[in-house]
Amino acid sequence: MKIIIPALLIFVFVSSIKAQDNLPDDYLTKEFHNNRREAFRNLMPDNSVAFVFSYPERNFSNDVDYVFHQNPNLYYLSGYNEPDAVLLIFKDLQGKGDTAFNEMIFVRERDKATETWTGRRLGIEGTKNTLGFSQVLQGKDFAGYPIDFKKFTKVLYDNIPVDIKSNGTGYDLSGLLKTFKVNANITEENETLHNLLIMVSDYANIQNLNYFIEYIKPMAEKDEAFSNNTYIQQILANPDSVQLSILKAKLKSLKNGKDTFTEIISSLRQIKTPEEIALMRKAIKISTLAHSEAIKAVTPATSENEIEGIHRYIHRKYGAEDEGYPPIVGSGANGCILHYEENNSTRMNNQLLLMDVGAAYHGYSADITRTVPASGKFTKEQREIYDLVYTAQAEIFKLCTQGSTFDKLEEKASEILAAGLIKLGIIKNIDEIKTYYPHGCSHYLGLDVHDVGDYRKFKENMIITVEPGIYIPAGSACDPKWWNIGVRIEDDVLITKDKCEILSIDLPSQWSEIEKLANQKSMFNNSFLPKL
Repeated sequence: MKIIIPALLIFVFVSSIKAQDNLPDDYLTKEFHNNRREAFRNLMPDNSVAFVFSYPERNFSNDVDYVFHQNPNLYYLSGYNEPDAVLLIFKDLQGKGDTAFNEMIFVRERDKATETWTGRRLGIEGTKNTLGFSQVLQGKDFAGYPIDFKKFTKVLYDNIPVDIKSNGTGYDLSGLLKTFKVNANITEENETLHNLLIMVSDYANIQNLNYFIEYIKPMAEKDEAFSNNTYIQQILANPDSVQLSILKAKLKSLKNGKDTFTEIISSLRQIKTPEEIALMRKAIKISTLAHSEAIKAVTPATSENEIEGIHRYIHRKYGAEDEGYPPIVGSGANGCILHYEENNSTRMNNQLLLMDVGAAYHGYSADITRTVPASGKFTKEQREIYDLVYTAQAEIFKLCTQGSTFDKLEEKASEILAAGLIKLGIIKNIDEIKTYYPHGCSHYLGLDVHDVGDYRKFKENMIITVEPGIYIPAGSACDPKWWNIGVRIEDDVLITKDKCEILSIDLPSQWSEIEKLANQKSMFNNSFLPKL
C-alpha cells in the first residue's frame, strides 16, 4: 500500500513551553484517553501486560517526511501523537504503596535544536501535564527498564510495524521494537497466513466456507507457505460441518498476544463514545458541505483536480485537518475504477462524476460518495443506473438496526442490484452481480476510514457506511449505451437501539435533488484566476 497523507495530524502540544494561541477547543481530553485505557484494562486477561507502539515517520522525498500519522490505537489509548514511543498497560498494579502504577509510557526526549525545525515535543513533563500520565520515561530508558516478561501469563501487543528505518540510536522506534521482540521472545511469522487462519477460526461457517476457499486458492497457488500449510490444505479440502468445527477449534489455539490485543481494541473502538460521535458528526457535516459545493461547481469543462481542490478547501475552511483517505474524483471511465486516485482528467464533458471524499476532523473520518452529471442533467441510461443504486441504498437503510449484520446488508444490496440489472438486460442472473458490483456494501467508520471491529452483529453507537454501487466499464458484455457509467451513493450511519440515523442526511441523494443542486451556482463559478 502506498504511503498517503494521513488523517491524524499533530495537535497535542507541550504545556511546559509557550502555548500556541487560537487552537480548537474540542480535542479529545486526557480524561477520554484515560477512560479508554481503563476500559481496555478491564478486558485484559489476568496477569497480563499490553504494549502499544507508535507508527514510524515515513520519507516523502530526500530529507522531507510525510506529515506524521500516529497509530490510531496508541492515539485512542493515550492521546500521544509523536513517533518513537511505546505505551504499556498492566492488568494489575506494579509495585506497592504510593509508588504503585498500572501504566507507563516511553516518549521522545525534548531537543531544542530539532524542535526549531520540526515542531514542539511533549517530552516527559509535557506528557505528564497534558496527557495525565504519572509514569513517563524517555525512549532511551526502555532497553534497560527491568520488565520481567516471564512473570506475566500473557503479553499482548499491537500489530508491529514493518520496514522501519533505524536512526542508529537504539531507542528510536526501530530500537524499541527490537528490544521488545527480543525480551518478549516474539518470533517472526508469516503474518498474512496467520491472520487468515485466525479469520477462518473466527468467521468461517458451512454457509460461507466457499468464499474462504475461493479467496485462499490463488494464494496457495502462488505461495508455498500457504500450499504447504496443513491447515490451509484442510480448508481447501472443503470439510463438512463436523470437520470444520474441529478445524476451527485447532485454529483458535494459534491465537497469540497480538490476536488478543486486536480483539480487545476492536471491541472498544467499534462502539463510539459520545465524544467520538460529536467529532464524527463534525467531520461528516463538513464533508456534506464540501460535496454540496462541488456538485454546484461541476461543469463539463471542469477538471477532476479542480473538484478535488474544492473539497479540500471547504474541509480546511471548517477546520478539518485532512482527508481520511486520498480523494476519489473520477469522471466517466474513471468513475468505474473503485479506488481511482489520479484525479487528473482535465474535462468532465457530458459524463457522470463520482466523488468519494471524506474530511478528517481531529482524526475521525467521514466517508461520503455522490455521483453527479457534469452537464447538470442525467441521461436516460445514467438515471436508470443511478435510480437503481438509490433504491438499493434506501432498502438497506431499513436493515441498519441493532442486531442486524453486515451480511444482511450485503444480501439485500446484491438482491436489489441484480434484479435491476436483469430487468435492464445488463446481466442474465444474480450470479453475475459481482461483475458490476465488486465491493462490499458497508464497513465501520471512525479513526480509520475502514475502522476496526468484529464485523458481527450491529450494536448501539456503531457508525457504519452504506455504499451500494454499479460500475460498467467500456468493453463490458452489455449494450455499449451503458458503458462508462459508474454510480456509487455512500452515506454514514449511526446505529441506535431501534433504527438508524443517517448522519449525512443533509446532502441530497435522490436523482432529482442532485439535478436541482447541480444547477445552482457555486461561489467557485465566479472566481477567476490569471491564465498561465
